[in-house]
Amino acid sequence: MDFKNTFDSLKDRAVDLAQAGVAQSKRLAEIAKLKMDNMSQEDVVKKAYLEIGKLYYAERGLSPDGAYAAACGRITAARAAIESNKARIDELKQPGDPEDNDVEEDLFEITPAETSEQPEAAPADEEPREP
Repeated sequence: MDFKNTFDSLKDRAVDLAQAGVAQSKRLAEIAKLKMDNMSQEDVVKKAYLEIGKLYYAERGLSPDGAYAAACGRITAARAAIESNKARIDELKQPGDPEDNDVEEDLFEITPAETSEQPEAAPADEEPREP
């Protein structure tokens, strides 16, 4: 009978361990779910902050209140730089003076000085010569 009591005791311990493992897994799954929800909620907050900033800049960007003046100034300066860059890009995309095309063609010509000097390979039917 002692063997049966030991077996029952081991069986009860195994059941308890399995139940504890299941409970731990459920807790970890819920923690992971809550963390994912928190990340989603933080994304909602960030988007709302961006929306508030865009609305404020649209309404008061040209005459912001004291605390917002520096940030609005950076936005205005960055937008001006973007427009300047776009204008320069448009200029560069326009076909230029025909003489300018000659310069581009010269860039792609390879002169003998630019090639690496390597000895010519011997034809396949000749035996290699020793130096």
